[in-house]
Amino acid sequence: MKVLDSTMSYVDEGEGRPLVFLHGNPTSSHLWRNVVPSMPGRRLAPDLIGMGASGKPDIEYSFEDHVRYLDAWFDALALDDVTLIGHDWGGALAADWASRHPSRVRGLAFTEAVLKPMTWEEFPPEGAKVFRAIKTPGVGESMIGGFVPPEYEGMYPTEESRKPLLRWARSMPLGGEPAAVVSRIEAFDAWLASTPEIPKLLITFDPGADTMLTPAMVDWCAANFAALKVAHHPVTAGHHTPEDQPHLIAESLRAWLQSEQSATTAR
Repeated sequence: MKVLDSTMSYVDEGEGRPLVFLHGNPTSSHLWRNVVPSMPGRRLAPDLIGMGASGKPDIEYSFEDHVRYLDAWFDALALDDVTLIGHDWGGALAADWASRHPSRVRGLAFTEAVLKPMTWEEFPPEGAKVFRAIKTPGVGESMIGGFVPPEYEGMYPTEESRKPLLRWARSMPLGGEPAAVVSRIEAFDAWLASTPEIPKLLITFDPGADTMLTPAMVDWCAANFAALKVAHHPVTAGHHTPEDQPHLIAESLRAWLQSEQSATTAR
């Protein structure tokens, strides 16, 4: 689909109320391949600009750039009454879009998502070590290729194709930087905290070696986001939960959607 000055590729299956699945870094809509088929309604999963099969315009790939292209994609498809499901930066983009389009949102679900500006001390120590290096000019460029899981290597074979991946990694909100990203996350956090009318779901697992959303951060989300349900599965998953535990994610989403539908009917 043509979006602004480029194109965005996306999955679009089924009919009914739309569920939009947003991936993060360094993946694509392929991340959701084992979750989408068993879900109800219309299921959509875009490749973010510069990622997967979407166009690769000559832009900075800042958070604001992704917002701009994703906004245009939502508007081109005239999506309304949307439930958003986000992983990693897809969770941040989902919350950001919802906070700016509240009348078009039905609900939000997250797994291993970027939902909070963190101090370096809050981030898992091994992850902090990696991200300090990635954020270092000249060092991150040489590291980012090894950041890509084997499943996605063919999508990002060159240094140029990995530009969005590096920018995403350097955008991780740690120690108050980058300030522009921290500000956007603080803004949607305030919205998530003040919208009890919007149901929210956080799907968690026992932490794996590269889990980002630590138990302490899950507790913070539970204490600060209105109308949030936490669906915890006592099995291990790493950061890429839709790869590690797709069927449990689908199970949690189906149960949550059914319970929210029942609650709406009862009201």
